[in-house]
Amino acid sequence: MIVLSRFRVPTETELDFVAQAEAAIAVLRRREGLLSLDFGRNLDERDLWTITTRWADVGSYRRALSGIESKSVVVPLLSLAVDEPSAYEDADLVGENWARGAPGPG
Repeated sequence: MIVLSRFRVPTETELDFVAQAEAAIAVLRRREGLLSLDFGRNLDERDLWTITTRWADVGSYRRALSGIESKSVVVPLLSLAVDEPSAYEDADLVGENWARGAPGPG
């Protein structure tokens, strides 16, 4: 499972954002099921940043966000992310899935 979180960060808050992101990254790196983590800045739009993680499965990601440390460090950072879908997975592994806002079965 891949989670891609994008952030629009005004220049005047960049230092605070990087510090907050680094703290969240430190927490995520200690979570079981994390396979990789990349933190980067867009080369063309300097206010656009991303944290991209790869997890063993969706359960690993969900568990990584639980607990007091994640809820106090990681979740506040993720609340600043661009409001867009962020979880990606091979469709064959997911099975039947209903997109956000789509009517479910029956």
